[in-house]
Amino acid sequence: MSNVFLVPSKILTGTGSINQIGDHIQGKGKKALVVTDKFMVQFNNVAKLTAALDKCSIQYYVYDGVNGEPTDKMVEEGVQLYKGQQCDFLIALGGGSPIDTAKAIGFMANNTGKISSYMKKVIKTEVPYLVAIPTTAGTGSEATQFTIIADTENNVKMLLAGPSILPALAIVDPAFTMTAPPKVTVATGIDALTHAIEAYTSRKAQPLSDIFALSAIKKIHKNLPICFADGKNEEARLQMSLGAHEAGIAFNNASITIVHGMSRPIGALFHIAHGVSNAVLLPNCMKFAIEKNTVRFAEIAKIMGVADENMTNMQAAQAMVKELDRFCKALEVPTLEQLGVKKEDFFAQLDKMAEDALDSGSPSNTMRIPTKDEIITIYKKLY
Repeated sequence: MSNVFLVPSKILTGTGSINQIGDHIQGKGKKALVVTDKFMVQFNNVAKLTAALDKCSIQYYVYDGVNGEPTDKMVEEGVQLYKGQQCDFLIALGGGSPIDTAKAIGFMANNTGKISSYMKKVIKTEVPYLVAIPTTAGTGSEATQFTIIADTENNVKMLLAGPSILPALAIVDPAFTMTAPPKVTVATGIDALTHAIEAYTSRKAQPLSDIFALSAIKKIHKNLPICFADGKNEEARLQMSLGAHEAGIAFNNASITIVHGMSRPIGALFHIAHGVSNAVLLPNCMKFAIEKNTVRFAEIAKIMGVADENMTNMQAAQAMVKELDRFCKALEVPTLEQLGVKKEDFFAQLDKMAEDALDSGSPSNTMRIPTKDEIITIYKKLY
C-alpha cells in the first residue's frame, strides 16, 4: 500500500527567520493581503512582518478583522478586500484563526457561491500563493491542508480540506510565540499534543507521519510545562514551535480522531476556544480509545516516561490516560463549568453535538469507532 505525504513546499525555522521572508517570496506576487488579528497589531508582530516586507519592496494591505474563531463572514470580508485591494497573494500571521481564514480566502477568491457548499468536498481549485506564519505553538495550520470555518447560519464548524490550500511557505519563527500569555500557551500547546496523539493512533497513520507524531509528543510533553511557567524561556519556546509544527505535519497526513470530532461542536455552540475544548475532552476520549489500539497508546506512555517494560500494554495505556489527566490539571485547564457553561445548557445540546461530531468524519478515524450513544456518554463525563 502506498502513502501520500504532503508538507509545505518550503519551511523556514528558527529565531529571526521572518527577516528572510524577502528571499523566498520574490516573484510570487506584487501585493499581499496580510491576514491577521488586532492582537498581532497590538503586540507589534504585524510591524515586524511589514518591516521585512518594506525591506524587500513588497506591497501589502493588512486585514486584521479575524477576531476569535474564524467564520464565514470573516472569509467573505477578506475576499472582498483581497479583490478590492488588487492583491495577488496572501500572508497569514497569527494563530490558527488567521491562517485558517487566509486559506479559505484563497480558495474562495477563485470560487463562487457559499463556503458551506465546499464542506465534505476535496478542494482542488488553484489558489494564490500563501505564506503562513504561526504566532502560537499549537494549531500546526501552517503545515496542513485543512481549515476550520464556522458556518454562522447553522452553528456548525466546517472542516474544509484539499491539497491546494496547503501553504506554500511556512515560517516557524519562535520569536513570535514569546508574547503568548500562559492560558493561550496551554490551550494551543494541548491542541498540538492532541494532534500528535491522534495522528499516531489514527486509522490513517503511516510510517512518515508516525515519525513526526512521536517526535512532537516528546517535545510538547517536556516543554509545554516549562513555557507555561516561564514564557520567556527561548529554548522551550523553540522546541514547542518545532513540536507543534511536527504535529501539524503528522495530522495533515494521518488526520485526527475522536477528540477533534467532539471538540468542534463545543466550540461552535458554546464559543469555547478550540484548544481548550480539546483539553477538556482529551483524557476521557483517550480512555475510550485505548481499548482498540492498546499497543500504540502504550508506546506513547513510554515516550512520556510513565510506563516501563514490566507493564502490560493495557497498563501502559492506562498510565498514559492518567498522565494526560495530571498534565492538564497541572497546566490549570479549566472545566466547562469553570468556563461558564451550565450543565443544563450543555446537556440540552447533547444530541446535536453528537450528530455534528459524527458528521465531521473525524471520530471514524479512531480505531475504536464510537457510536452516537458512546459520544453522548463521553460528553456527560465532562460534568
